[in-house]
Amino acid sequence: MIDSRPMDTFQPGDVLNNTYRIEAVLGRGGTSEVYKARSEISGRLAALKVLKAEFSANDDYLVLLTREEEIREIRHDAVVRYSENHRTQDGLVYLVMDYVDGPGLDRKLREGPMTAEDLLTICRRVSEGLEAAHKRNIVHRDLSPDNIILRNGDPAEAVIIDFGIAKDTNPGAETIVGNEFAGKYAYAAPEQLNGQTDARSDIYSLGAMLLANFRGTSPDVGKNPMEVVRKKGEPLDTSGVPEPLKTLIDRMAAPDPGARFQTAAEVLGYLRDHPPEAATDPDATVISPPPRAPDPAPAPKPAPPPPEPRKSRGGLVGLLVVVALVLGGVGGYLGGLFDGFLGPKYPLADPYALAVDKPADAPPRAIGHVPSEQTLAALRDLMADLSGTAELSLASGDIADSWGTDVMATLSELRNLDEWHMVLDGNAAQVGGETSDADLHAHLSRAFADGLPGALTGSADIVLVPVFLPAGEVNALLDRLADCGPLATPGVTAVGYGPQSAIRVTGRVAETATRIGLYDALSAIAGERTVIVDVEVLNPTLCLIESNLPKAPIGGIGIDFIVGDRNEPNPSGRFFVGENPIIDILLPADVTDGYLTVSILDVSGNVYHLLPNLNRQENAVAALRDGQDGPVRVRVAYSVDEAARNNRIGFTVDDSSLGKSKVIVLHSSTPLFDGMRPTSESASGYATALRDHVEDNRASILSLDSRILTTAAP
Repeated sequence: MIDSRPMDTFQPGDVLNNTYRIEAVLGRGGTSEVYKARSEISGRLAALKVLKAEFSANDDYLVLLTREEEIREIRHDAVVRYSENHRTQDGLVYLVMDYVDGPGLDRKLREGPMTAEDLLTICRRVSEGLEAAHKRNIVHRDLSPDNIILRNGDPAEAVIIDFGIAKDTNPGAETIVGNEFAGKYAYAAPEQLNGQTDARSDIYSLGAMLLANFRGTSPDVGKNPMEVVRKKGEPLDTSGVPEPLKTLIDRMAAPDPGARFQTAAEVLGYLRDHPPEAATDPDATVISPPPRAPDPAPAPKPAPPPPEPRKSRGGLVGLLVVVALVLGGVGGYLGGLFDGFLGPKYPLADPYALAVDKPADAPPRAIGHVPSEQTLAALRDLMADLSGTAELSLASGDIADSWGTDVMATLSELRNLDEWHMVLDGNAAQVGGETSDADLHAHLSRAFADGLPGALTGSADIVLVPVFLPAGEVNALLDRLADCGPLATPGVTAVGYGPQSAIRVTGRVAETATRIGLYDALSAIAGERTVIVDVEVLNPTLCLIESNLPKAPIGGIGIDFIVGDRNEPNPSGRFFVGENPIIDILLPADVTDGYLTVSILDVSGNVYHLLPNLNRQENAVAALRDGQDGPVRVRVAYSVDEAARNNRIGFTVDDSSLGKSKVIVLHSSTPLFDGMRPTSESASGYATALRDHVEDNRASILSLDSRILTTAAP
């Protein structure tokens, strides 16, 4: 726990949505805060991750939080369980997850070294959680001691938390907020510095973390940016680490991804063959014969090929780490340090890095190494001519003799683009840019058709960005991805979307994954435009029924939920496993005739008819009122006890199918169907019956009211 501050979003004692009472602050980050809270309904503890106010209206961050919510599909005790997102009346968005009580490995790291036996136990537990996540193509990307909590202080109950920057590993998937390197340098795998991440990156991070906690100190990643790159290419120093922990870390944290354990399952296999009991006490005096050489590691599997480059600024990833590393004021590093001793030979730079870029709405900048005074002067003059800045160091390196001339020739072609970048590691270069000028785009396409000038290797990715994004292009994408009826684009003009226009989408989708897919696909074509995916997420069953429901106005008929075993109102409509939902229909005073049809569309794909059904066939409003005037409450789902006594419908929530169900109330002037429907039936059967009825009796439908009922694990 940490002390509360007056500027925190919530204070202890605050109650969110009449459900969660804040007890303490657990952590603060750049975009969010985490609170310990207790449900006023169930009494259970939860951790709430709350987006700060300035981010709660930003769809980028909302989709990122939604991605984190999707990780609830990982069912494993070693992975923190997520529930779902909620929004307060003030518009703040928060994510509900399990509260895990215990110290983090970061605290254990500060307390000093841990035993090899405990670390082997933690490795097994965390690897099991990673295996479950990786099977769903989810990579953590930021595994470090502060993201592992030992529930009740027990290494065997380690839990992975904070999947906030986790990403899908399907080709082309990215984090939502930018495409920047996410992991912490101390624990990040070397390939993460180049924007390449897969399941093996998590395995590296776990190995680095085990070594840090064994020694009681974080890994040494160097004192300046260049050292970070160099050290990440070297094996971790595991001298003095006892077996089998030493070999485990060596094979988890090999700099080359192909030389590592390729999967969490392989790590678990090694642990099964080398149980914790085999670990030795490093402080004990042991007389033993010289150790035999460890079994040779299996031949490394080839690393998967990198994804195809995207036609946008996403192409910056790869060598952009060079930019990230030198931004910290490394312009003067090594610059002329040894000139007095070595004469004209400049200090050696490895890697030999240069990054020059011009953002769309900012001056250009050049950062890194150059090989000569002539190149230094030419590049400074170019930056000054464009009102930019240069932080450059003279250095020697493994580059071609024509390197400086080739770089300046490339930059002279790029300078007229709206935005551009050039990132070099030695002779290898990544070049990209955007323009709305078709003639300039054609010229550059010809100029770079055969590659980059001189000895530079790589290619140029110059993208033509139209001034207007055609509405037809957006609509075609929506038609392809829609899975719950048509999606709308309110506010679009006849000419499409201008450079500053927002792309807003409304409607319904069947799954959160569809919403994320919409956001990603639209962002890929949006350029600088804001993307707002304002859709209601249902499920496939609800979408099937929704597409066949009659078009009818809202009638003002209310739907109330009550927790049956406690007889308490449940305004949230959220029920946990083991609870007994009671459902009441509230008839307004002016609804005095006609017929009610009440059904619940279950998340599992079934429809349950609460009224009428074989055990309760009377559904005329007059009969339901039974002579009462004014508003009348009609119960359609009962407590389990009353259902058993009176042959009524009652049910409890089990964990076989959790999610959103929908209660639908249709008010019609005549009975909705010619005969009695079965108490339960498939969604497809009910959809067909609805469609057939509406075709013949459209005018008889007076109103349609509905409400979502959500079931969840406690």
